[in-house]
Amino acid sequence: MILKVKVSTIYECSLERAFKTPMLCDISKVHTGYGMMPKVTHCSDDENWGKPGFSKKVYVTKSLTQKGGFGSMDKVIERIENQYWKIEVSEFQSWMLGFFKFVGEWKTTELEPNKTLVEYTYDLHAKQPILYPLNWLFAKLFWKRYMKRVLENIRTMAYNNEPYLYE
Repeated sequence: MILKVKVSTIYECSLERAFKTPMLCDISKVHTGYGMMPKVTHCSDDENWGKPGFSKKVYVTKSLTQKGGFGSMDKVIERIENQYWKIEVSEFQSWMLGFFKFVGEWKTTELEPNKTLVEYTYDLHAKQPILYPLNWLFAKLFWKRYMKRVLENIRTMAYNNEPYLYE
């Protein structure tokens, strides 16, 4: 089963800043933890991050669901400059309610100078039918709220011109 969750907002910044900030800035400022989701601390094996086909290891703090340390892998599937990112999050190091991967999309559309529409979507992939009701609740209640928090973290970073760590 694939569950789709989508949120959108308007950022009052340049198209480039809205496009690059979520993927090329410090991920620990994007994923700051919420409920069962641990805070991201850092990444490794990320020398080519931001380029399609390349991945990075993501590390997290200890939480109710994570022992801390290596948490998952992020991989860039597609990048269309100033328009679209598609990434995959997989190789979860803790049980994720039967989910085996998340596929995220970040789409930016310039409405006018310094006004950019951001459409943020995740497809959550699950394969244990007995857990589908729990998966649905997680996606529609918790994950959607988490994504809105991420959007706001990225907004703050974009408005503060956070430095890019990758190209």
